[in-house]
Amino acid sequence: MVDKAKIAKKMIDEAVAAQFADVGVFKEKRGKKFKITDAKPYVDAVKKMKPIEGQSKEVFDLHIESVKAHYEILKDLTDTVRPEDDPFVEHYQTPPILEILYEDDPDFRKAAEKFIEQIKKEEALIAREAMRRYGGMYGPTCVVDFAFSPGSVSNVVNEILKNTDIDGDYKKTLLAAKSWGMNTSYGIGGAWTEAVESGKTAAEAADKEVKTMQMLYDKPIDAQVKLMEDEGMTSFDAKEYMKRYKEWMKPYVLAAKKAGVHPANIVVVPAYCVGDIAHHIAQSTYNMLKDDVTMEIVEVVSNVMKNTLEKGLEKGYDSLYDVLSVATGSTAAAVSSMLWDEGFTAPMVIDLLTKRFHNYVNLNPGRGQAVELHNVDFMDMIHRGDKIIDDEPIGAGCKVKGIEIDFSPIENSEILQNTQRYAYPACAITVKFSSLMRLADFPCLLTSEPVTATLMTNIIATKPEAVVAPARYCKDCAVCTYVKKHKHCNWKDTV
Repeated sequence: MVDKAKIAKKMIDEAVAAQFADVGVFKEKRGKKFKITDAKPYVDAVKKMKPIEGQSKEVFDLHIESVKAHYEILKDLTDTVRPEDDPFVEHYQTPPILEILYEDDPDFRKAAEKFIEQIKKEEALIAREAMRRYGGMYGPTCVVDFAFSPGSVSNVVNEILKNTDIDGDYKKTLLAAKSWGMNTSYGIGGAWTEAVESGKTAAEAADKEVKTMQMLYDKPIDAQVKLMEDEGMTSFDAKEYMKRYKEWMKPYVLAAKKAGVHPANIVVVPAYCVGDIAHHIAQSTYNMLKDDVTMEIVEVVSNVMKNTLEKGLEKGYDSLYDVLSVATGSTAAAVSSMLWDEGFTAPMVIDLLTKRFHNYVNLNPGRGQAVELHNVDFMDMIHRGDKIIDDEPIGAGCKVKGIEIDFSPIENSEILQNTQRYAYPACAITVKFSSLMRLADFPCLLTSEPVTATLMTNIIATKPEAVVAPARYCKDCAVCTYVKKHKHCNWKDTV
């Protein structure tokens, strides 16, 4: 029996603990040199997570053991991770998990091989999507979007799978593995762009793109090793990491499968929970948060979320997904309110970043496939935030799911209420905006990733047989305000 209120309270406690473990480390360590052991408070918070009646222990094991494995293996392989290598640390988990599932179920491996064959047959589709991304047709795009936005890996993989004659559950697993699951660091169009920019023909570029995508599913671990070699990742031995991670996680993967956890959830849960170790808690974050205003924004937004989630417990949550909505909605509202304080609205910022994107494409045709993804996350967040904080009936009147957002942490912030101390005092009207533009490249603690990871594990654990990824709904992409790409989104027609 699922006690919804009890689970909601536990979800909030666990999510807040994860968020503030990070915030506590940032406040203490910002400006200093990052060490893997700095992430121990986050690991300790995760270790305290536990299922209660109505939740699957095996799902929690996938989350908790993945974090423990990631931390212990990294700690053994290196003392630190350089900033250039930290974006990839959450991409070493899904490849071993996928290979464990292949080895356990020969039929799944055969289905994957059929899908790999279909990738070749879909060369025209893949080349078209790579070209569109290369030329910027879709505008700013999150290549690893958790939904089906045009230009994302999920969108392309879904289109290929629709034409692949394999079992529907296998389709869902292969799709989930390259959506919320992160089967290697590859983003659609990467090989195409590299080939074209190096002087290859379009046909040669298409062939290279197809072969790269096939490799991701054929030999996931080897594919990730090659990608990291090509990237020049030097912080630790990627192959050794994945070898050890696979050994550590195998019993938990098999136990989860035996317990009825859908394989599409098995490839997802272990991946999105490890990023706080050497990615969020990392040198790049320490450097960014040296600025007092930027640090204050992260802490204040976290407190807005905490206070609003706890206020929701008094009212009661209609569903566990409402807890997630309030968590992400309250932070979106908090960020938008800070923009409004300085005379900025979401459409202004979306317009700015969209125009900048197209000029950036022109100036940097060989850009990486991931460069704008966090700008997209940020734009989507403030697009939602504006709708929440606007007056009724145009907006939601500062409420999410009927729960009034608590903005008091912003109102009571000595730093945010005295921005004249952080710029030329008589003209300090762009201070919060300037910090938010830094966070537009790194909004992970505003959206917030440790919170959504913790909440989603709790949600999946209540119904482990139900596939959650990718999100099968229109997420109202912010950039569609200016780039009308809705017709290229296939969220209504998913495997």
